[in-house]
Amino acid sequence: MVSVTLIRHAIADDGPDDAARPLSKEGRRRFRKSVETLARLGVRFEKVLHSPKRRALETAELLRPVCAGAFEVTPLLTREPTRDLLPLLDVHELAVVGHQPHLSAPLAWLVIGDAKRGACFELKKGAVARLEGEVAPGGMVLRALWTPRVLR
Repeated sequence: MVSVTLIRHAIADDGPDDAARPLSKEGRRRFRKSVETLARLGVRFEKVLHSPKRRALETAELLRPVCAGAFEVTPLLTREPTRDLLPLLDVHELAVVGHQPHLSAPLAWLVIGDAKRGACFELKKGAVARLEGEVAPGGMVLRALWTPRVLR
């Protein structure tokens, strides 16, 4: 069984260049606490896939304590999901770090088979959604949806 964990980037600073916005000091602090909770829950990743935007990269880097494998960047996480994304998700224990609305759309696509229903899933900054099943539209089950507050 495949487990895909979708993670919205932590709180970032404002800035004129969206792609270059770093995590805020508070965002780093809060997400480190979330990672500690994930570790206590026994969550581990073989691989982390993340968007090329700086705040996603920095959030992904904070997952190092719970990931023994590779970190990979893909621009596919900056737009609506397509079938090109599916092979990248087919990893036994995968973390995916991205942005809204391009994170809730694949969540809806994988769970209910319709990416346009992404608005049904609220993912605050630092939220974590854990899916299990077959990496196919409608082939996965939402096992957990942790808000940042619950993780901290």
